[in-house]
Amino acid sequence: MSNPFGRTATQEERAAAANVTDSCAFKAGFSGIAGYGIGAVFGLVLSGIEFSSPVDTTASTKQQIKTVFKDMGNKSLSSAKNFALMAAIYSGSECMIESYRARNDIYNSIAAGCVTGGALGMRSGPRAMAVGCAGFAAFSAAIDLYMHKDD
Repeated sequence: MSNPFGRTATQEERAAAANVTDSCAFKAGFSGIAGYGIGAVFGLVLSGIEFSSPVDTTASTKQQIKTVFKDMGNKSLSSAKNFALMAAIYSGSECMIESYRARNDIYNSIAAGCVTGGALGMRSGPRAMAVGCAGFAAFSAAIDLYMHKDD
């Protein structure tokens, strides 16, 4: 692939770019953006499968379609926000834990899952935080074990 700028990056520029992309803030932000996109698609698919709003059969076809699309958009937006928040919290906390521990192992994923589950359950009280922590930690451990089963 040719360089559109007609020059190659210097070592200082490469180091600066690496410092930015290796930061926990960048990883959390990028994961949040990716989570938003994935959540939007996920919400759109699920809203097409499960349509819970009643359709007014006396309304015109155009009005019914408008209502269905509005409901699909609302569900997609809600799912996008939830996935973005979850991805940003998980990725940011995992990066910070990994930086603090200076190790890359399953315990980082478990702790990040616990932080994420606890943070998402915060508004519902301590019991919800504990259940969220345990659930996300177990799920993170299962995914991490599956992803690294060949190691």
